[in-house]
Amino acid sequence: MKPPAPRLRFYLALTLTGVIGLFLGLGSYTFTFAHGLSYFSNDPKACVNCHIMREQFDGWQKSPHHAVATCNDCHTPHDFVRKYLTKAENGYWHSKGFTLQDFHEPIMIRPKNVAVLQENCVACHQQIVDGINTHPGDPQKMLDCLHCHRDVGHGPVR
Repeated sequence: MKPPAPRLRFYLALTLTGVIGLFLGLGSYTFTFAHGLSYFSNDPKACVNCHIMREQFDGWQKSPHHAVATCNDCHTPHDFVRKYLTKAENGYWHSKGFTLQDFHEPIMIRPKNVAVLQENCVACHQQIVDGINTHPGDPQKMLDCLHCHRDVGHGPVR
């Protein structure tokens, strides 16, 4: 097989460089515009970068948890690797939802995140729930904290 002519290789390299530059430029612009670095922090204000989360943020400020827990304390696993994997996965779904406008309104927590929330409720309130937890270690049979305490984390919304 004959290698491509030098001129064709030049145009292919130029095109490839242009495409890579375009993706890097758009990615950098989007990351900067969306305050991407803030999502690596524990600052709850990062959650209101997207206006859709304003109601949840305002509710959290009125909630009993405001003084003791941030968004990450309840909504992400507490170990480093799972925390950032969850943040990355949620960031993907949030970005997709907001870009394509195909998310449920009001925004709803996914079942996978409900499990994380439940795990964190039990972890933080272990001394209280140890006596009432009927199926420790079995998330399918455990009592659902949110069933009775739905407004604790986000307080009264209105």
